[in-house]
Amino acid sequence: MSGRVVVVTGGTRGIGAASAEAFKQLGYRVAVTYLANEQMSQQFTGRTGIPAFQCDASKLDACVQGVKKIVEALGGPVDILVNNAGVTRDAMLHKMTPEQWNEVIQTNLTSCFNMSSVVMTSMRERGFGRVINIGSINGQTGQLGQTAYAAAKAGMHGFTLALAREGAAKGITANLIAPGYIETDMVKAVPPEELVKIRARIPVGRFGRAEEIARAVTFLASDRAGFITGSTLTVNGGQHMF
Repeated sequence: MSGRVVVVTGGTRGIGAASAEAFKQLGYRVAVTYLANEQMSQQFTGRTGIPAFQCDASKLDACVQGVKKIVEALGGPVDILVNNAGVTRDAMLHKMTPEQWNEVIQTNLTSCFNMSSVVMTSMRERGFGRVINIGSINGQTGQLGQTAYAAAKAGMHGFTLALAREGAAKGITANLIAPGYIETDMVKAVPPEELVKIRARIPVGRFGRAEEIARAVTFLASDRAGFITGSTLTVNGGQHMF
């Protein structure tokens, strides 16, 4: 429905940016958050007209203040939250540092708690809300060198299931999208020889596009998806089926 307020975390590039732009095209009031790259955020806003707010989603206080600024700027409470913020710090477990582990868990998983907890009371009071968490195929299958990332994304799955049960009677749905390998900066950082091997394992024979994930995000946010909650939507070109 046009006019509803959407917040996309980590929304200045990749899947987050594509989702924010898709929402705007549908008539939603949209804001994104970013961690630190001021130049990229300004470029994103200049290109799309979507306001970007600096907010470290891994810190609860920052989320409280960030959401407050967004609500004031957009003129209404948050109706739809897309938890997209994420990082990778790949390393084999025996070489992984506590700092790498904590950064991935806090940015990918704790951020879901932080942002969701800030908007949940308002959603419950108004009897409507959509929480859409961006997981990963590697949270379903595991991946070499990604114990922290896979754990965080798998944790998002359990978080989504529990939140769906808590919110259902109040008109709030919670769902997770598990993208496969999408043409984003995160995937492009993978060594070329590894990308060749990964592509060979995708039945449709290509990587996905951020816009394809964005279409799934906007569908789950819509009234048409009101009977869908606690679900995981896999968008991976057939790479992982279950």
